Amino acid sequence: MPTPTSTSTELASRRTGMAFQRTRLAADRTLMAVIRTSLSLISFGFTIHKAFERLKDMQVIEHAASARNFGLSLVVIGLLVLMMGIVYHIWFMLALRKQRGGLRTSGLIHGESPFPPSMTLVAAFLILALGLLTSISMIYHIGPYT
Repeated sequence: MPTPTSTSTELASRRTGMAFQRTRLAADRTLMAVIRTSLSLISFGFTIHKAFERLKDMQVIEHAASARNFGLSLVVIGLLVLMMGIVYHIWFMLALRKQRGGLRTSGLIHGESPFPPSMTLVAAFLILALGLLTSISMIYHIGPYT
């Protein structure tokens, strides 16, 4: 029969392992907030760019360069925010995995639950690729977004 000390140690070990999972999920939620912000900037910038381009094509306005450049600037800012969020997320997750590995090696946690790659990170990379295609299309007037 286990002693109270070993039961307490076991429970503490399991709580610590669960804390790592909660921290990982919190990092995913933070990346989701970055994705939402950058996606808003990218889509709003693209909309401004396209709206003023259409107004110029319909000859409603004569000059649309400043508004189109403002839209492109919002897209670029959205891409930069997303890239910084991705870099921070990767850095944080690598540090968390390293710390978790050290505690697992020391026997302080079991590490039985998986620590899979983040699907949020995959979505962030896909949105980054889409944003890059959008900005290239806006700058060079090529591709499906012209």
